[in-house]
Amino acid sequence: MLLMPAANAQKGLQIALLKYAGGGDWYANPTSLPNLIKFCNENLGTNLQYDYATVEAGSREIFNYPFIHLTGHGNVIFTPQEAKNLREYMLAGGFLHIDDNYGLDQYIRPQMQKVFPEYEFVELPFDHPIYHQKYDFPKGLPKVHEHDNKAPQGFGIIHEGRLVCFYSFESDLGDGWEDAAVHGDSEETRMKALQMGANIIQYVFTQ
Repeated sequence: MLLMPAANAQKGLQIALLKYAGGGDWYANPTSLPNLIKFCNENLGTNLQYDYATVEAGSREIFNYPFIHLTGHGNVIFTPQEAKNLREYMLAGGFLHIDDNYGLDQYIRPQMQKVFPEYEFVELPFDHPIYHQKYDFPKGLPKVHEHDNKAPQGFGIIHEGRLVCFYSFESDLGDGWEDAAVHGDSEETRMKALQMGANIIQYVFTQ
């Protein structure tokens, strides 16, 4: 089971950003999680700590956080111990959100095969509950940034009927969560990204 220390319960839940090896920029989008947390607290009534944690894939500290976010553009490497740790975390009730920040796909898929060799990413249908929480996305993930003229896709790893990992691909949600000045996205685009992010948080905390 997730550890969830009593101190966190008093101050509010804390979510985390995953730090990984391989040279990829795990630290991309520094304003994204703070903005998502603020949006969720204001619009969902959540009590998330405004400061997110940073945890390494192999650390047992990941069990303190019900939601972990992974992003970046480049290479990702999980050691066998890190893969085992991430697997145990998700099987114990933890949730991993992977957000492709363009260029992540070719690296993250083989690494997640280390974590769950028995599962493949499956595309979630548009009627999946993650798209229909407080905010309704009848066509799935919103498109934030255009890269390869591909439609956004939401993939999942499902264990015993439970979604343990959600992978947002060709959407760039994290860029949409960033401060408006960073990418110059329209308010409508940023709002859709934040609403979808809030749906993910609400889904994780209510399932």
